[in-house]
Formats: sequence, C-alpha cells, structure tokens
Amino acid sequence: MHLLPTVSLFLAAAATVMAQVTFQNSSQTILRVDTGSYGPEIEEFHYYYQQWPIGLAVSSTGRLFACYTRGNYSFTLGEAVNKTAEVPYPSAELNLPVSQLNTSFNRIPFGSSNASGLISVQALYITPQTSSRPETLWVVDTGRPTVMDASGTPSTPYGQPGGPKIIGISLSNDSIYATYTFPPDVHYPDSYMNDIRFDLRSSVTPSGQGIAYIVDSSDEGRPGFIMLDLGTGESWRRLTQDPSVLRVANDVPSYQGRPFYQRTNGMPVGHLREGADGIQISPEGETIYYSPLTSDYLYSIPALNLRAKDDDPLAEQAAHNNISNLGQRGGNANGFEGDSNGLVYQLVPEHNAVFYYDPADLQTHAFVRDPRIIWPDSASVAMDGWFYVNVNQLPYQGAWNGGSEGRVFPGAVLRCRLPRGGRKIGGLV
Repeated sequence: MHLLPTVSLFLAAAATVMAQVTFQNSSQTILRVDTGSYGPEIEEFHYYYQQWPIGLAVSSTGRLFACYTRGNYSFTLGEAVNKTAEVPYPSAELNLPVSQLNTSFNRIPFGSSNASGLISVQALYITPQTSSRPETLWVVDTGRPTVMDASGTPSTPYGQPGGPKIIGISLSNDSIYATYTFPPDVHYPDSYMNDIRFDLRSSVTPSGQGIAYIVDSSDEGRPGFIMLDLGTGESWRRLTQDPSVLRVANDVPSYQGRPFYQRTNGMPVGHLREGADGIQISPEGETIYYSPLTSDYLYSIPALNLRAKDDDPLAEQAAHNNISNLGQRGGNANGFEGDSNGLVYQLVPEHNAVFYYDPADLQTHAFVRDPRIIWPDSASVAMDGWFYVNVNQLPYQGAWNGGSEGRVFPGAVLRCRLPRGGRKIGGLV
C-alpha cells in the first residue's frame, strides 16, 4: 500500500509524540529507582570547617582524634573540642610549622628528619589499656608532606630517616611514651606508611611487647608491608611488589557517577597510583586482610608469615606462597576496619558506601550506603559498638583537578551502629 506524502508525514509525527516520556521529573515516575542509600541510620557526629581530614580514632571515653596530611595546614594531628572545631594535639609545638616540613639535598626534595615533631600524619589507631600499657593513640607519621611550587604543582618529598615514624601517646596523660623510626632498607625513601594494626599479645614476639603491622602504599611503586617489634624497635619488610599489593595500572574508577582521571598541575592526565592501602587484622590475630586502593580484589595472608624475620631464609618465599585471593568485592576500596565478629569493613568510595567481608560465608556484603559518604577515607570502631567514618570529598580536591578546588566545607565524621552487636576487637592484648 502506498501512502500519500502528507499522510506519511502525519503518521511519523504522531509516532514521535507517542514515543515521548510522559514524566520528565523522576519524582513522579512509576519506575523503580535507586534511592542512593541503605543500611543502618547514620548520624552526623562532627563537622570539619578548617582542614580536610584523612584519619580518625575514637577513644574508650569518646574522645575524637583526627589527622590531616600536610601541605599548608597549620597542624597535622588534632582533637575535637566540640562538634565543629579541633585543636592541635597533644600540643601546637609538637606539630611542626610548615616552614620546617621539608628540605633538600643536591636539589632532591626530602621531608624533615625530625624524629620528635609531627610532619604529616596519615593514620591513627587506638589500642585499649592493658596491665602493662595505657590506652594508646598510635600515630603514623609518613614524614612526607605535600609541597606546592609557585605554579601550584604538588609534589611529595622523599622520606628521610627520622621523619617517618610511629608514635605512641598515652591517653591517660596525653604524653608521648614511645617513638619508633626505621632504617632506610625497611622504610625506603619512596615508602608511604598508610595504615597500621596491632597485636599486643606477649606470645607474638620474643620481646613480649607485641607487634605492629604497617601497610606501605608507595605511589612510586614499591608497596608492601612493614612489621615493627614494639619491644625492641626492630623492623622488617614483606611482600614488597608482590602482585597483590600493586595498583591496577590505568584504573578508571567512577565517583558520583563520573569516570575519574587524575589531573594534576604540570602533569599529563593520569590515574591514581596508590598500592596496598587497606589493612585489617582478624579478632584472634592470625590473619591479615589487605588490598590496593585501585583494585577490586581482597587478599589475606597468615599473620605468621608477616611476623617471620629475615633470619629465616624462606620467610619471603613462604609469605608469597601463602597469599589468598578472596575474590572481588564490587569496587575499589580505601581504608579498612574490623569488629569482634570478624567482619572486615571496607570503605568503597565508588559507591558512597561501606561493605564488609564475612569470613564465615566467604562473601562481601553491603553494610551502609548514603549520598553523604563522598569518599570515606578512614574508619574507627569504638568500644561501645559505634562505627565512625571520615568523609572528605577527596576526588574534588584541587591537586587531582588541575588546581581547581571543588570541595565544599564541611567535611564530616558520620557514625552508625555495627551489625550483630559488634564491638572493637579487644582480644589482641
């Protein structure tokens, strides 16, 4: 059948009208929608208005501590004094001024070698009081601040012996009682200590004072693990550049629905380069969980393999052989935490969410998701069963966006209740 031209045009126009969507506003749709949230109710616990946070820790009495990686911030470790403000901790004098953060040798930039002042704190962790040790705030100072040149191009000086350190602060009197530094064959100039966990049982080291497990995320490409005997100060490495600790090359995550490429002043368009990032210890102390930031895979290794020292000629080989790939989790993950039920919480910035891995069923599960969780950077489980998470809008920072600062204050600490009556791990003391 042949239609007249005018009739054909009429029918085509009518089909176009009928194909139009009836409702342009999604609030009126009859379709199923993604609400952007699930899980327990979230409380807005604290607001940051002056400096963007990285790490946090909450004490048994509810004290909130936060740290801030240094550029031009006035302090790198602070304590919240109310809902909207923090002050330098334990003192302003301990937080080195910006003018003392870095130096250079033969025009090669290095961070400060000051072993007693705080340079750039990346992570915090609190261990409970024991018969031989006070409740302690452990401070991970990378010794590697971010330095801006005259054009606004950021760089991170190499770590200089003395600057990268672990500090133990007694929360009973707010005083430093332990400082540990590292030799250059354990903490390389391009190392970057990212997070830390502890096993304080007397049985795990000959000194009887316990051990610290530190993840080295090294953007420059030599990530791995650093172990520290808290009794002797001896330290050693494992799994340097093992495939499980390396970043995924040219990884393109998406944040708030947008593919992300790193755009740093003075550099070509690139990608996040961070290696091993998240770390968590099991409640009985025998398993270490970890993963790189730019990877969808979760890994584990027996803690015994990391505790083994270099006097065992097979220690490194055994560590590589005993890594377990626990499968994909559904997205990149940043910081980790854990609870008394053995759940391994993983902060997932791609989904504005926190997932957890359950060793009982070998699967990763959804815990909490909320549009306010824009880059969950670190978490802290408190003694009373609250789960705290720092939110700092990191993908919008100027250093990743050609110098254009897109973050909007306030940053925040959010909190919610743990599932299954979970509590802070308390058996490793």
